Amino acid sequence: MPNNNNLALNARGGTMPRRTFLRNSMMLAVPVMLGGVSLSAQAAYVPPTRTRGTAVRNVKNYGALGNGTHDDTAAFQAAINSLPSSGGTVTVPSGTYLIDPTKSIKLRSYMLLNMASDATLKSKTTSATRSYILLLSGVTNVEIAGGRLMGDRDTHHFVSGSTSEWNHGIQIIGSSTHVTVRDLYVAKCAGDGVCIGGGANDIVIANIVSTGNRRQGLSITKSHGIKVYDSEFSYTKGTSPQCGIDIEPDGTSTASDVWIQNCRLNNNAMYGINIWKRVSNVTLKSCVIERNGSCGAVTNYCSGIHFIGNTVRYNSATGIFIRDGSSGVSVTGALSYGNYTRNGTLTRSPFTLTGWASKIERDVLIKGTVSSISILTNNYK
Repeated sequence: MPNNNNLALNARGGTMPRRTFLRNSMMLAVPVMLGGVSLSAQAAYVPPTRTRGTAVRNVKNYGALGNGTHDDTAAFQAAINSLPSSGGTVTVPSGTYLIDPTKSIKLRSYMLLNMASDATLKSKTTSATRSYILLLSGVTNVEIAGGRLMGDRDTHHFVSGSTSEWNHGIQIIGSSTHVTVRDLYVAKCAGDGVCIGGGANDIVIANIVSTGNRRQGLSITKSHGIKVYDSEFSYTKGTSPQCGIDIEPDGTSTASDVWIQNCRLNNNAMYGINIWKRVSNVTLKSCVIERNGSCGAVTNYCSGIHFIGNTVRYNSATGIFIRDGSSGVSVTGALSYGNYTRNGTLTRSPFTLTGWASKIERDVLIKGTVSSISILTNNYK
């Protein structure tokens, strides 16, 4: 009998076992040096089903060709716009669909965008400073499931003086709420794979691979109630801050109540995760943070940050760096080793330590004005 925790159930619109998705994404990633690190063998989280009507639309019935050369943006939008007020499902069969990100596919409330596992939404090459393949603005009860999003980072026409860092695979803004993004591969965006902000809340990211993007695998800006499970954020490189996940509210706004579990943050040019100013109540649990180009995790002017049971290893600088203005930060149940590789290999026998000592400064470094920092029992080798 199958384990329902490991399946994207048909009633949810899923088309593939969740671990099969991750394995296939890994295989697809390897030839282009993207992603390719399997997640731990824990039961996959099953994200919530969002409310929607029963109507079904197929994008090919609205003019989409899926041949990789025809602009299918208008066909997608026509299929979405044809849904009744109660919403429904828009299906995307196998194929490569060329999308104009300057127009975006604008999702509406009460809908599921259900893509076949081998359906690819491919960004047209642009010179835009801001563009999105999928845009969710001011919507509620939306699911995006399956398929692949491919950005234009390799062909993007960069305008002089612009970083083009706002060209994302998925943008969720405008106080959008009750949104699930699952079973998805997103890569090579000129900005972020996924960006959440604009006061969004109750956003669930589950079982995605976001890899090879220029700015972030996932950005969390002005928002709260964000949950991220069973996903990989990797090989980010190109424009600052170049992190797997960056929790960094814009301006004077805040971000709060973020839960990240059983994820892999690896091989990013800077940090695995950056938690940066006016951020509160973040938990990072049972994740692997490894081989990043600087620190594994950084906290700065934030509060209530909890690292629980993570593996932190082989990062170029400190494993976890607790910086100025951090308060209420705890680290417990970690396995940490091989960090600060830029200073060479440190040989030591495995040990368990409760508290902080100089012999773990490669693993956990505390610097600046901080308060209520709890380095509890962790394992080192």
